[in-house]
Amino acid sequence: MSDEKKEAVGLTRGLTNYGDMDFARYLRLSMASAMGYSRELMKKPVIGIAATYSEFNNCHRLVPELVTAVKRGVLAAGGLPLEFPTISLGEVFLNPTSLFFRNLMAMDTEEMVRGQPMDAVVLVGGCDKTVPAQLMGAVSADVPAIQVVTGPMMTGRWRGERLGACTDCRRFWAKFRAGEIDQDTIEEVEENLATTAGTCAVMGTASTMASLTEALGMMLPGTAAIPAVHADRIRAAEASGKAAMMLAARKIRPSQIITEKSVENALRVLLAIGGSTNAIIHLTAIAGRAGIKIDLNRLNELSDTTPVLVDLKPTGPFYMEDLHVAGGIGAVLRELKPLLHLDALTVTGQTLGERLDQPAGFVDRTVVRSREEPLQPQGGLVALFGSLAPRGAILKRAAADPTLFEKEARAVVFTSLEDLSNRIDSPDLDVTADDVLVLQNAGPLSPSGMPEAGYLPIPSKLARAGVKDMVRISDARMSGTAYGTIVLHVTPDAASGGPLALVRNGDRIRLSVKERRIDLLVDEAELQRRRDAQPATAAEPPRGYARLYRREVLQADEGCDLDFLLAKPNKP
Repeated sequence: MSDEKKEAVGLTRGLTNYGDMDFARYLRLSMASAMGYSRELMKKPVIGIAATYSEFNNCHRLVPELVTAVKRGVLAAGGLPLEFPTISLGEVFLNPTSLFFRNLMAMDTEEMVRGQPMDAVVLVGGCDKTVPAQLMGAVSADVPAIQVVTGPMMTGRWRGERLGACTDCRRFWAKFRAGEIDQDTIEEVEENLATTAGTCAVMGTASTMASLTEALGMMLPGTAAIPAVHADRIRAAEASGKAAMMLAARKIRPSQIITEKSVENALRVLLAIGGSTNAIIHLTAIAGRAGIKIDLNRLNELSDTTPVLVDLKPTGPFYMEDLHVAGGIGAVLRELKPLLHLDALTVTGQTLGERLDQPAGFVDRTVVRSREEPLQPQGGLVALFGSLAPRGAILKRAAADPTLFEKEARAVVFTSLEDLSNRIDSPDLDVTADDVLVLQNAGPLSPSGMPEAGYLPIPSKLARAGVKDMVRISDARMSGTAYGTIVLHVTPDAASGGPLALVRNGDRIRLSVKERRIDLLVDEAELQRRRDAQPATAAEPPRGYARLYRREVLQADEGCDLDFLLAKPNKP
């Protein structure tokens, strides 16, 4: 019986245990018959399809169409496709933040993939935290898996401009705050920012994670940047269904694809595309499920030797639809080829090197630069360390003002999101353009659940005076669609008692991108006095997932995963 169980395929895999396995098989097949499947089809390999459609998720409006296409591919390859639902994370429809629920979705995905009878799984999703959650779950379940993303939305047109969520939404909101446009105009812009299905049209977190998934080898080549409404997106889903059958037959598992080498390849691509700072947290969490540690010092080494090649918003003028027609992530990978681990396996069964040995197509060099003529000679992200961030912080230098990279200034401190909201636009706020804005208690252990609040608004009295950027520091995250000289993910966070919690108005802070440092210039005796005066930590939530999250969530340098979900948990 053990040999038979080992070789079980399709609906006879992982039988429910009633103490009689023959009865369990008989009962399962009888229930499958109730769904109208023929006996012939019930003998086929089963490809699960993790579907994330939700009316609370605008990015996933066309997921049902993609699922249908995946099913066609599976059937054409001789398998039985079975769709199942999981949690769906609509970025702007969740409170307190989608990151708070990412780990819950990863648990849902992992347990449904492991617990149901499937020989492989196709993961269909796209919104910011959805793809990381699906990959985290897939790595932990370690059933053959392939990712299909929903794709970016197309841009719209408004008064002669091309608009796309969400960098343009921030640009116009800044104009509105500065009094440059009126209420009627901002409402008109609001209706023209997001005009099709799909994820944000720029190199935000969703587009970054799609790009990194292709770099990791967990997605079919050339499919990261296809727009959501393009026919190629449907064809990619069908091809992924066929590929899932191959993965099932060859038993190629995520643990063979997501390795130290492929993770480093993904980091190279992240740096070369000027990708979202969120991707550091997500890639760290995905790697952690495979027992791989991402070292922020190593990130700096890679950043120093990886040029920025892609000129998309929020740092450049182009959108994801332009990257698609310019050559996609394949064009980026070919430029980076000498820097990559070419023996890394992909879901095609080929190595990355074998993929890149195939003939290259057209590349638009206005969108994807050559390695010899990069946009910037060094990568888009840099990790900072120092007395304010002993375990690290992140700066997206590709989206920052270089004139602010070496700076010592006075801190203007906001103790919470509520404090920020209440005082940032006060005419009495004691702030100048030369100051540093500091936000506390917005990290993973805070009640706010590490929101994308690191993009602190320029105080309105400064915005109205024409100030466009200033140094901002927090333990929060920032949307990949945002820009500015913003230090994020300060670790440990303030809510866990990190040095960020000890900053007071008027303290001096020194930023040095050149030295990779962020320091609080206050003597240790004063800091100890402040520590002794710190209030007790907030009480745990009384019940449910919030309580589990609070007890187990890790800091940003460990991906904000739940400790017990790591391949190698920190706690016994």
